[in-house]
Amino acid sequence: MVNPVAGLGGRVGLGGTDGPDRLRLARSLGALPSAGVRATAALGELAARSGRSTGGGDLARSGAPGPAPAGSPPDAGLFVVTAAGPLGADSVAAAGLTGRVVYAAGAGRDTSAADTDAAVRAVVAEGVDLLLFAGGDGTARDVLGALDGASCPVLGVPTGVKMHSAVFAVGPRAAGEVAAAWLARGGGVRLRDAEVMDRDEGALGEGRVTSRLFGWLPVPDVPVRVQQRKTGSTVTAPDAVGGIAADVAERVGDGLLVLGPGTTTRAVAAALGADTSLTGVDVLRLRPDRPPCVVARDAGEAALLSAGPAWIALSPIGGQGFLLGRGNQQISPRVLRAAGGRERLLVLCTERKLAALGGRPLLLDTGDDALDAELSGYLPVITGRRRTSLYRLTG
Repeated sequence: MVNPVAGLGGRVGLGGTDGPDRLRLARSLGALPSAGVRATAALGELAARSGRSTGGGDLARSGAPGPAPAGSPPDAGLFVVTAAGPLGADSVAAAGLTGRVVYAAGAGRDTSAADTDAAVRAVVAEGVDLLLFAGGDGTARDVLGALDGASCPVLGVPTGVKMHSAVFAVGPRAAGEVAAAWLARGGGVRLRDAEVMDRDEGALGEGRVTSRLFGWLPVPDVPVRVQQRKTGSTVTAPDAVGGIAADVAERVGDGLLVLGPGTTTRAVAAALGADTSLTGVDVLRLRPDRPPCVVARDAGEAALLSAGPAWIALSPIGGQGFLLGRGNQQISPRVLRAAGGRERLLVLCTERKLAALGGRPLLLDTGDDALDAELSGYLPVITGRRRTSLYRLTG
């Protein structure tokens, strides 16, 4: 089941596409959908790891129903039950898999949470072995409501903006890998109850990025390939942030600094003397011995590209370890390459926050496999003034 508008507002700096007004604004800004493409990548990986032929199945790209698998034994093949068109059938057909449509949304209109609810109920009623859905935290909440306590293993393909929940794989191909391992039943994969979270909008007014728990869903337990939930932001020690800010100022000198979202980066900006947004991406002009100037606030991809060559400073998401691909999609592959790649990437993290990862690597999900490979490896993490820790970054 695919939420076709999930993540549409990320690259244009809207922080999501919840509600019709934000959806219309995202489209007016030139936002392009990516949920279907990422769902296809997950299904393609699932097909490859399941040893299935992907030369085209019974499911037409238009979403026309294919034949039902009535009487087929469990090992007869990988069969996908889905919803029509962009709600799933398009991605199933693009991956070359066999499937059958069990829900068709009204033609000529945008899909809604009601479509997600109806599609999930129709798919689960078929007795599926795994419900694979593509979306973000809002979609995960809709899936939770639709299941209404029904016992069905679930796995999310990350296509939204925030994705604080622990029901998502770390990337689309990882979702296909986990799904294949679960369906094979030969690797000893068990289920665990994973949190369905969404951002607490009330906490944002208090200067905190934290999440609210809505419930749990049973997810295949593959620790390295399924992400952790986001942990709430904590008070950052002023001396630690001041040291990081001083180090950043020395590195950037007289130049532009793109500052990613989060409480750590906002605290660093405050230490530098700038007031920045908490959940957006801002551009600062730094000059030695002068207060920084905010050149752009809540900037989208287009504004970041037009700003010119800049350093990019990011802090990983607490608990999850994501550096790129969660909440900062406006810092796109184009923006990263224009900036100079890993040579101009500054990773900011207090020692306490880094230690809380327990040795797990920092994560990438830019949507560009080649770029993820280029950025991967050991990178210096700035933990104070002239203090760094080499830490692994992986896609």
